[in-house]
Amino acid sequence: INMDLNAIIENMETGDQDAALMALQTYNKKMTQCFTFTTDEEEQRERLGELVLGFLERDLQPSCQLACLETIRILSRDKNNVAPFITHTAMQTLSRHAGIAISHGNVDCEGSVVLVPFAENPDLEIIVEALKSICNICLHNKVAVQVGQDLQLIVGIAERLKQCGEDQWNHYVRFFDLRLMFLLTAQRVAMRTQLLRELRGVSLLSNHLDATLGLCWPDTFEVGRAGVEVDPDSEEPSELPPLSREKIERAMEILKILFNITYDANRREVDEEEAAAFRHLGAILRHCLMSSADAQDDTEEFHSHSLNLLGNLPLSCLDVLLMPKVQQGSIEYMGVNMDAVDMLLEYMEKRLDRGKKLKETMLPSLNLLTESARIHRETRKFLRMKVLPPLRDVKNLPEVGNALRNKLVRLMTNIDTDVKNCAAEFLFVLCKESVSRFIKYTGYGNAAGLLAARGLLRGGGNPGVYSEDEDSDTEEYREAKSQINPVTGRVEDEQPNPMEGMTEEQKELEAMKLVNMFDKLSRMHLLEQGHRHR
Repeated sequence: INMDLNAIIENMETGDQDAALMALQTYNKKMTQCFTFTTDEEEQRERLGELVLGFLERDLQPSCQLACLETIRILSRDKNNVAPFITHTAMQTLSRHAGIAISHGNVDCEGSVVLVPFAENPDLEIIVEALKSICNICLHNKVAVQVGQDLQLIVGIAERLKQCGEDQWNHYVRFFDLRLMFLLTAQRVAMRTQLLRELRGVSLLSNHLDATLGLCWPDTFEVGRAGVEVDPDSEEPSELPPLSREKIERAMEILKILFNITYDANRREVDEEEAAAFRHLGAILRHCLMSSADAQDDTEEFHSHSLNLLGNLPLSCLDVLLMPKVQQGSIEYMGVNMDAVDMLLEYMEKRLDRGKKLKETMLPSLNLLTESARIHRETRKFLRMKVLPPLRDVKNLPEVGNALRNKLVRLMTNIDTDVKNCAAEFLFVLCKESVSRFIKYTGYGNAAGLLAARGLLRGGGNPGVYSEDEDSDTEEYREAKSQINPVTGRVEDEQPNPMEGMTEEQKELEAMKLVNMFDKLSRMHLLEQGHRHR
């Protein structure tokens, strides 16, 4: 039957469950793929929203409840028409159906939060529909987010996340719980703080991530995947099976929420208890970087969220990247397991080669490498061996070539200031902040930006506290050192002196020509700029 909206509203107004159910099922089927709404019928849609909410206040059979919630999910896609759904009463009704409403007494006799059960045995489909509706409403409307804060929805979700190990919740309930928590923390500082402090969000969500990925802990900061056998005789590192799409989807929501609540963690003092929680999380993130998904795109997105979050951790907690013991097939340097650092370097170079959106895609990994190299001697020496091996190629400009050093030196003159500074800073740290060594590897012209910004153009300055390095000059470099032009960083052919054999008057005349030429050039430049800004 093809009913128009007015007929559906008439059927709802009779108050009869069966008539309402038939009408709503017709409407939901017709609108299931509709995501954009025109302005006509706006009033009818609003009226329908009010009627459906009224129905949900009643004691309905599950099929009718479900139909009502499906209708709200469809109507709440229209961001200009969420008025019926953003009142306290409406949001409270929806959160009760979603199973995240907390009772007004708020705590039981032991002082823990009580969720108001909506029904004896909650219907998962009903919970998911209600969660999807709340997500839509909070995505489109700031008032709804405030109401969500007043109703303490974040406490209700946190309460259910604590039961994440229990089998009664399926993927969709878990996923939309996390999605809603992400939407709330993304939009409200108060909810970020509440989740971090009161609800101990870092531990809560780390445990949830641990359960989602199915981890086991052979050692304090060493993570494995439960049920994955390691073959002690194999030369190859044991391959972890790829993570399923559902696990990756939930894990990414958890990483995004953690990112929201830790955004300032590396800029403030953390106490011992917090540092322990961050280290534990760091160990899980290391495992995330070593894991993959079934689909290449998912793996990339997963790694990208893991890296962004790692960048929020306090620097002192990054040592967990190096904690695992050296095992068969792992990359070892100075007795330390460098798998994670090597993975970060590869990841960074891949993004660099793509050249798209460097700031978003490459900087998080480059920043992490820089900070790790600054505080860990082994990491710095390992990276220096990979990125700045002893110089052999003294004939070419430092920015010419396909080695990682050449690519990074090219970035030092990038149009984007953040990219430029980050690349320079990384190489400067690998040179232990020694001006002469930095110039040797990058050429004075490329190095000038960073040195000027740090007031080091004349050399000198105090490099940070770095361990001793052995002299690393190669034969090739030592032999060519005297002919290397420090501005370009390569050996240049001898140039004849253009002033040779001129009289003083001729020299003066040449100098005046130059002055006039510069004058003319700068005037042209100003004119061009004037044109451009018209």
